[in-house]
Amino acid sequence: MFDISLHHETIYRYILQDRADGGELYLQLRYKQKPYRKRYGSSNGCTNSAKGIPNRVDIDQRPQEVNDRLRVGDWEADTVIGAHHKGAMVTLDERVSKLRLALPQIGKFAIETKDSIIELLKPFSEFVKTITFDNGKEFAKHMDIADSLECDTYFAKPYRSWERGQNENANGLLRQYFPKGMEFVDIARKEVIDAVNRLNSRPRKCLGFATPYEAFMELTGLDAKIMVKGIRL
Repeated sequence: MFDISLHHETIYRYILQDRADGGELYLQLRYKQKPYRKRYGSSNGCTNSAKGIPNRVDIDQRPQEVNDRLRVGDWEADTVIGAHHKGAMVTLDERVSKLRLALPQIGKFAIETKDSIIELLKPFSEFVKTITFDNGKEFAKHMDIADSLECDTYFAKPYRSWERGQNENANGLLRQYFPKGMEFVDIARKEVIDAVNRLNSRPRKCLGFATPYEAFMELTGLDAKIMVKGIRL
């Protein structure tokens, strides 16, 4: 019996080709309506999407212990955009416990995004060692975030969303409550925090069927559920 290792992009390409040939494998995908976006541009350096971010540190320089998930305190960050670019949410995920944090915003503004991230992570600052962002310019204030939280910041390579796979997957789960086609302009903080609370209360197979709240408590001794519910509404 042989072990076969396949990159998920290979599987996606196979499914897309099958669909083009009239096959129905794509119907088995969890997110059937999510369009596939080609990874144009260089994967090795900064493309236009990575420009305009001062003092950007590439993910290649991230410590190996972060890559190997050997400690709690390494986070991934992104923004989820409402339909017609109306409203946004900033999202954060801890890589080991799978704890999710999120807040709604007016838009993808660097100052607003900085303030949201600091607000969300300040209560957890003892367990904020690194944050890995995508290359959106809303993260241009990453140095201010690093100074406030006393952490290091890194950026995934453009067009490599799998380098923040935990965050990307959790964004998909959050879309169950705030689906595509929905504008975020009238979403209250309480709605987002309630959704986050439900996600963090779900048992996860990768955590031995513990919830992210339970995993974070075991790893840190902190009751993240109380901290999440204490976020200003």
